Amino acid sequence: MPLASHSDMIYRTLGRTGETVSAIGAGGWHLGLPNVDESLALRIVRAAIDRGVNFLDNSWDYNDGQSEIRMGKALQDGYREKAFLMTKIDGRSKEEAARQLDESLRRLGVEMIDLVQHHEIIRYEDADRIFHEEGANAALVAARVAGKLRYIGFTGHKDPHIHLYMLDVAQQHGFRFDAVQMPLNVMDAHFRSFGSLVLPRLVNEGIGVLGMKSLANGIVLKSKAVTAVECLHYALNLPTSVVITGIDSLKVLEQNLQAVRTLQPLAPQQVAALLAKTAAAAARGEFEPFKTTSIFDATATHPEWLGQEPANVRQLMPD
Repeated sequence: MPLASHSDMIYRTLGRTGETVSAIGAGGWHLGLPNVDESLALRIVRAAIDRGVNFLDNSWDYNDGQSEIRMGKALQDGYREKAFLMTKIDGRSKEEAARQLDESLRRLGVEMIDLVQHHEIIRYEDADRIFHEEGANAALVAARVAGKLRYIGFTGHKDPHIHLYMLDVAQQHGFRFDAVQMPLNVMDAHFRSFGSLVLPRLVNEGIGVLGMKSLANGIVLKSKAVTAVECLHYALNLPTSVVITGIDSLKVLEQNLQAVRTLQPLAPQQVAALLAKTAAAAARGEFEPFKTTSIFDATATHPEWLGQEPANVRQLMPD
């Protein structure tokens, strides 16, 4: 439920953290694309914050660091204090995760990041590597103690069962995440559904829900089954803390704000009608290629970003 109001925004709670966050967040990937120059990127971030968006998404690997650099510049002149800043790291080893986090801090020009997430949990072994004693989570916990970050989460777009495994492994290590990011859209409900399998557990455990790929970078719209506003309303109607949206123009920002302004709770029959319209198109994951192909898997293209396997595992390998 909304906790506060703004002329263009509603606010929700980020799980058990108690943090107040905007119902939509500004995605960082688009800020470094070739068609978005630095001036426009800064205008998008600052216009979003001025209109009530306080949740900012980013990642160490977005556009060779340009997304973080540009967001950092946009957060100058008093804007940092108005934002809940999130970024992601790819390192699975403690050493690589710590290195990437420090680089993100430098690029963003901040001493502390509100939420840092393990990025692209798309393989079962990611969880095992991250929670190894030499793994990335040890680096993030140490960074939290040092005041470099406040909250820890993870993201992934491939398979809800991998998300559930990550939650299980964390629980086995006595750790509970503050936030989890995953695809939530009108197609997801029909195919390998994060909404059906992972969302209820997050809500039950008080973990902040970060929805992404509500339009899948426009791919969902190519189905001709739903409009952009219908997609956003569907995602916002779920028990999400934030729906992260890609914004590469002020026009798209306005579209997203319009979706928030016109949001009304969807009756069960309205949800059923949306799902009926998308059932055939969604049945095989055609419009969610991040689940069915490796095209969206940055760490598959750059396995070196993950860092070394644990030393005790390397020692088991034959010479």
